[in-house]
Amino acid sequence: MTAHSAAMSEHEYREAKFFQTFGSVPTPAFHDPEEQTRVWGRPWGCSNDVGKLRAVLMHRPGEEINVVDKNKSMPEIGGFGDPEKGWYFMGKTPPDLAAMQAAHDGFTKLLRSEGVDVILTEKAAPGALKSTFCRDSVIGVKGGAIVTRLARRARRGEELMVTQALARAGCPILGTLHGEAVFEGGGFALLDDKTAVCSVSVACNAEGVRQVEMILNSLGVELIKVPMPGYRIHIDGSFMMIDKETAIININELPYVFIEYLNKRGMKLIELPPEDNAFSLNCLAIAPGRVVMHATRTPRLADRLDAAGIEILTLDYECIELNGGGIHCSTGPLARDPI
Repeated sequence: MTAHSAAMSEHEYREAKFFQTFGSVPTPAFHDPEEQTRVWGRPWGCSNDVGKLRAVLMHRPGEEINVVDKNKSMPEIGGFGDPEKGWYFMGKTPPDLAAMQAAHDGFTKLLRSEGVDVILTEKAAPGALKSTFCRDSVIGVKGGAIVTRLARRARRGEELMVTQALARAGCPILGTLHGEAVFEGGGFALLDDKTAVCSVSVACNAEGVRQVEMILNSLGVELIKVPMPGYRIHIDGSFMMIDKETAIININELPYVFIEYLNKRGMKLIELPPEDNAFSLNCLAIAPGRVVMHATRTPRLADRLDAAGIEILTLDYECIELNGGGIHCSTGPLARDPI
């Protein structure tokens, strides 16, 4: 080795000094609130399911609802449907688009009055009549969102609408499910900033769970897997966080091992009364101990929540529930305050 080659050249010296001064800066982390505000305009993501709701993704029902054909009655499912095309609607009469839009407008008005930034998607894919249920196509996590891949043919394509809306809003997309993964956001819940739970079901398959878990683990979040009975698809039909360490449960639709886990961590569990409609549980926490629920389907559950000190805001959402989802299903939280 010559003396010349052993010595640092002037160029190499300047390069070293440059990177020592202006080099890689991995900290603060991507999800740090100040870093997010500087780069992305605001802190994005959710580290829990009950902190003050700051931003939410929603879709106002539109022309996609008109795919329902009144001549395609299916009494065996209690509504209308076309197995060949993949759409279905639960109800004795076809959907009333004007009534659905009015109900949705009432919901968005309520949320905005609570200081929530309601981010609306644009036009849905033709015939994607379930697009109102944004919960399933996006999951808010620390620093941004995961775009899921929907399981049923009637819902495939909603992912594009949601991705475009997130991009317009400037919300970071931390992952997009791919391959043969399917995972719907109704099958996901955050217990705290280090623990999440998901369904394992026909709508959340093993590959979907693996891909979501990989993203969560990179954020320091453990994922608990809960096998759902039969053809139950989403955990939000049987488990709903409403306050820090407080949840509503449908005790007959959760495995014993998960109920025991919740008991061991000291969580307060409010059981859904068997007399109440299953959609009674489909509510939304907009702040710790403050929830939005259906106005008429929750009389006994409402009494139990009141006794537990939970504040309830109500609206009539039945005409949208006939399309297969409720208040919780209609919201994709994108930003919540930490607990």
